[in-house]
Amino acid sequence: MIQSATGLILRTRPLMETSLIVHWLTPDFGRIATVAKGARRPKSPFLGKLDLFYVADLSFSRRRRSDLHILREVVLRELHAALRENLAGLRQATYAAALVESATEAETPLPAIYDLLVGFLNHLCQQPARPQTVFAFELKLLHELGLEPDWGRTGLSAGAKKISQVLVHGGWPAGTRLKLTKAQVAEVREFLHGFLTFHLDRLPKGRAAALADQVCA
Repeated sequence: MIQSATGLILRTRPLMETSLIVHWLTPDFGRIATVAKGARRPKSPFLGKLDLFYVADLSFSRRRRSDLHILREVVLRELHAALRENLAGLRQATYAAALVESATEAETPLPAIYDLLVGFLNHLCQQPARPQTVFAFELKLLHELGLEPDWGRTGLSAGAKKISQVLVHGGWPAGTRLKLTKAQVAEVREFLHGFLTFHLDRLPKGRAAALADQVCA
């Protein structure tokens, strides 16, 4: 059965000498994995179309006895090219993608989380990387998963609590306008680390790098 979707590439890895396994996040099918046969050959129709954080319209043949489907066609919609020139933003994007993979089940529709991750990537392409952007993504993801903290029981200081509530319920620009002190960054970072670890069992690698050497204001 051939199916169509719009998808965001979360990661890729080689398969044998000429092919790629491509992991996608889609609104309608959730996380899916596809094999792009011959994608690494010089004359492949997939050449230049399968890279990290590309958004594309795709078609794939669904396998009944495997969760690794066959990629048929890819039409690019968005490259998020600015991330290739922004190492700090790329680190944040990579962590966010890994967090989505660790927090969600494969092949379960995820329209809100798809929109969240695409919005996050678009924001990173337009603004400098800041710690509150990562915090906002983590909090918004928890909200979509039904795991938003009970703010009356967090133990956060009044300032850190107010910041967190703006980050989870405000838009991306609202988070960018916040000016966090180093103490507030440390407080929110440690709180979310513990909260995420408790609810998701473990955090993917890359959080420390995503939050390293970022401006606070």
